[in-house]
Formats: sequence, structure tokens, C-alpha cells
Amino acid sequence: MAGPGMRTHDALSVARDGAVLQVSFIRPERLNAVTADGLDDLADLLQEAAQDTEVRVVVLSGEGRAFSSGADLQGDVSAGPDDRPGVATLLAANRVVRALRGMPQPTIAAVNGPAAGVGCSLALACDLVVAAESAYFLLAFTSVGLMPDGGATALVPASLGRSRALQLALVPERLPAARAHEWGLVHRVVPDVDLAEAVAELTDRLVAGAPRAYAATKRAINDVTLAGLEDALAAEVAGQSELLGSADFREAVAAFGEKRSPTFTGE
Repeated sequence: MAGPGMRTHDALSVARDGAVLQVSFIRPERLNAVTADGLDDLADLLQEAAQDTEVRVVVLSGEGRAFSSGADLQGDVSAGPDDRPGVATLLAANRVVRALRGMPQPTIAAVNGPAAGVGCSLALACDLVVAAESAYFLLAFTSVGLMPDGGATALVPASLGRSRALQLALVPERLPAARAHEWGLVHRVVPDVDLAEAVAELTDRLVAGAPRAYAATKRAINDVTLAGLEDALAAEVAGQSELLGSADFREAVAAFGEKRSPTFTGE
């Protein structure tokens, strides 16, 4: 990643401003719902950035009214139930989470609007979250017959503890930015119009810091608090692969299209 500038992928914009790498989801018409291809592109970018000593900070954000509304379920079901495109998206998301956890540079999620589903997982995989007042976090997987993925089963308990993690996962409700800040999930909450400025202030502070100290600190804290991440990712892949083929998930997709509440049977 040599020098400043911008590159655009199908689902991402990538800008380099000095020592700061800024990556943004750019599917605002879909509230930045993510696909396997877009996530694989993101993982590749992060792995490349991790090897670039001139990159001091990475910022992940979303264009428009959302950080990310999660996996693109419409795209998933259109390919047919036997293709399991949801698993491809899950595996790609896991690549991103591993890259964010392992890279030596501090990472910031700049969250506006929803960070839902795997979008919530991606935000929490970053080291620091700066949220606009409009932001909220939502783990609505069980509402559609699925389980949390993208490392959420490790990331959320590590951030909030078991009780609050189960609350968010089993009784899915929006966690507003202000409450997320009270719970310690968010570094700072600012008015929407001040989000870019607040992120810039934080990146300036981090860029001026000691890279090797940041890398060692991240490694030590993550080794302790996310020691079970790989086991969690494996359990999520196994569980979600089964759930994506379930009658309950098909019913949830049908109910969504028909604008009604799903009727789950446990099949």
C-alpha cells in the first residue's frame, strides 16, 4: 500500500491518508450488507496492511446510513439452499476477524446507524469503536433461526461478559450507542455530524504513538481475552452450517419476504 490515494472495490472504498488506512463499506442502498466476495477483499486488504510498516492505524466504516446491516440474506437465498452461500460469507467474515485480531496496528470502527448481525461482529473485532449517536448494535441471529457468527460468541462475552452477551443474543434488541458506551463496548459517542472529526482526533493520537508498544499490547490482551476465538469460530461454522439448512431458517426467510412473523418448529 504505497503512498496516499484511493482504490475502489465492488463493495469497498480504500483510502490512504498518510499513515492511516481507511476502508469503507460502499453498498449504502443495502445498508452495507456484506457478501463473501466483499469480505474476502477486505481480509486481503487487512493482511496486506498488516505487513506495511508505514500504516499506523486502520479505520473501518460504512457509507451512508449504516455501518453494516449484516450478511446479505437476499443474495444468499437467491443462489439456492444447496449452495450454502451463507457459509461462504461466514468463512470470509472469519478471515476478516482473524486479520483484525492479528494485525499489529490499532484498528478503529467508526459506527453510524446499525452494526447488526455480522456487521456487529466486525465492529467489535476492531480495537476501538467510535460511535455516532445514531449507532446501535444488534445480534438478531436467533430471530431468523440462526446463531451469532463472525466471532461474536467470543468477541461479545470478552467485551461485555457472559450475562450481557446472552441477553443480546437470546433476546435480540437494539443496543443504542449511549448504552453501549455505558457498558464499555464503545470508546466514545458523538453527534453524527462530529463522527469524522472524532475519528480523526483518535487516529492522530494513535499515529503519534509507539507502534511496537501498540503491537505488543494488542497481542498480550488478545491472547488472554480472545484465547478461545479459534474454538468459537469453529463452533460457529459447525452450528451455523446446520442452521442454514434448517426449516426454521427457511421459514424466517419466507416470513421476511411476506412481512409477517415467523413460526418456528425446531426443525
